[in-house]
This record gives sequence, structure tokens and C-alpha cells, in this order.
Amino acid sequence: MDIVAARTFLEIVKTGSFIRAAANLNITQTAVSARVRVLEEQLDRQLFIRNKAGARLTPAGDQFLRYATTLVQVWERARHDVAMPVGRENVVTVGGEHSVWDPLLRDWLVWMKSECSDVAIRTQIDVPERLIDQVQEGIVDLAVLYAPPPRAGLVAELLQEEALVAVTTDPAAGVGADDYVFVDWGPEFRANHHRAFPDAPSPVLSINHGPLALDYILAVGGSGYFRMEAARPHLESGRLRLVPDKPRFSYSIYALYSPRADERLMERVRTGLRAASDAQKSSG
Repeated sequence: MDIVAARTFLEIVKTGSFIRAAANLNITQTAVSARVRVLEEQLDRQLFIRNKAGARLTPAGDQFLRYATTLVQVWERARHDVAMPVGRENVVTVGGEHSVWDPLLRDWLVWMKSECSDVAIRTQIDVPERLIDQVQEGIVDLAVLYAPPPRAGLVAELLQEEALVAVTTDPAAGVGADDYVFVDWGPEFRANHHRAFPDAPSPVLSINHGPLALDYILAVGGSGYFRMEAARPHLESGRLRLVPDKPRFSYSIYALYSPRADERLMERVRTGLRAASDAQKSSG
């Protein structure tokens, strides 16, 4: 499979046009058409329907889209791994969702610099669903996630127990109040929240990113469920208070990786993650 042709296919999908794809790739429209024709001959399927409005995927093209994306990602990974930085013997790609980078993965990077100076590191922040797919496809070696759903063929190692707690700026408020912010921590939390508060009215405001929701209630007041470690500084300063008699929900951090990955390298990475997690718990 021609990686250049796959890149061209993805550029057409992104722009919705052979003409715009040609301009972005700095090649002629004829060259774009030729690359697509090669793909269609190899797959024995038409990939695009062209009209005055541009180009749209056929069912076969839509099916090929995921494979083209993976092809390009795997090629980039291979190119980076082969082009090993001078003085490094291994390279590892670690992903994480937004809220685990500070401080857990930041402290892990510091540990790796000190203890594993022979390892080149590539990091990325992404949404959990995409990170899980990339671990399964071998594009990412290990992902650090909150409460990942089970996935066949992947190993989930508990790194840190964490709790979601109900906090408020107004001790008289609570779940179900007008200023209650429903923070969507994922399907497990939604199910547990519904069981705990079956009669709670639909929230006026729902946010699926904890740091944004926390900044919001600190700015305008309100209540919601947040990670204890994120809420702790504000509880200690008095800006927030725990809502009494409300349940806590588990929201633990896991390292997700494939058993097919280099076990010796993965053990070094996980040792660093455990050290960073232990240091975080000690400082808390």
C-alpha cells in the first residue's frame, strides 16, 4: 500500500475536494486523481463520488477511511522509531487523557529523565476512546486513563485509587439544586449517579470536562462531583466544602497496555508511573 496515496486520500476526505487537496499538498489535481485511481485499482472499489460540490466517500471509501488513518499513523510511528535519537536505545510512546498529565504524567516524565535516560519518549494527549484504539493497534505503547472500559487483549493495571466527591461553594446547596453542575465522568459514573440520585431533576448545566466545571463553580458558585485531589486545595483554602452525607464514587487511574508490547520496556515505564503515583500520594 502506497503511504503517499493514503495521505492523499485522507487530505481529500478532510477538504472534501480534489482541488483543495491538490492545493494543500502542493501537487496538481491530475496527480491527486492518479493517486486515488491507484488506490481504487488496488482495492477494486470506487472510493469517491465527485460532483460540482466536491467529493464524498462511497460506502467502500467510508470503510477504507479507518484503515487509511491507521496506515499513516503506523508509518509515522515506524519512521520515528527507526530514526532513533542519538544516544537512545529505545523509544516509547505514552498517551494520556487531559486530566492525568498534571501532575501524574508530568512527574513521570521527570522520573524517566532521571532513571531511564536511554529511552526516547513520545507523548500525546487525546480522548480515552481514541487512546484505547491506538494502544490496541500498537500506535501507542501505553495509555494512562481514568476507569477505562474493558477491552479484549489489553491489560489494565491500577495505578492510583481516586474518588469523586460532592463539593459546593454553598453549604445549603447540593445535588438537584439549580446551581448543581453535572460533571460527566463517563458511563460508570452516570450509572452510579443515577442509582444514588434516582429522583434528581435534569441538570441545568452539564460539562464533560472536570477542570472546566471546577473553574466554573469557583467563578460563579455551585456544586458538583470532582476528583478529590483536584478539589483538595480549594477545600483546604475554604473556597469549597464537602457536601455532607453524599456518596463518593471510585474514579481510579489505570495504565493500559498490550501484552504484545516489549515487556522489559513496559516494566520500566510502569515502574516510573508507580513511583510518580506514590510520590503524589505522599505529597497529598
